[in-house]
Amino acid sequence: QVQLVESGGGLVQAGGSLRLSCAASGRTFSSYGMGWFRQAPGNEREFVAAITASGSTTYYADSVKGRFTISRDNAKNTVYLQMNSLKPEDTALYYCAAARSLMTRWEYLSAWKYGYWGQGTQVTVSS
Repeated sequence: QVQLVESGGGLVQAGGSLRLSCAASGRTFSSYGMGWFRQAPGNEREFVAAITASGSTTYYADSVKGRFTISRDNAKNTVYLQMNSLKPEDTALYYCAAARSLMTRWEYLSAWKYGYWGQGTQVTVSS
């Protein structure tokens, strides 16, 4: 299995930027598809971005496309989420997730398809 630890969250003004990091343990990190999800109080966990095991393909929610960038460095066992032009509606607890099994394009967008989750890091955007 893989263990995930997120970091980089914090308080930022609208229009600002943050970079989240997700450090993974385990020898098989490069075999996992990775995703970022977020959850605000009272809301369901929603998809933000995902990246395939090789890093060759990325997926984004429409709400963040053009503002957020997901990337990974398999040599460092780390996945990143660069968040620019932040909006108050981006405020949430952000989770890193890993999927061991092979997935289709659309399965990357489903939280149910990910078997491993980090503890989350809080992002708060003030207006």
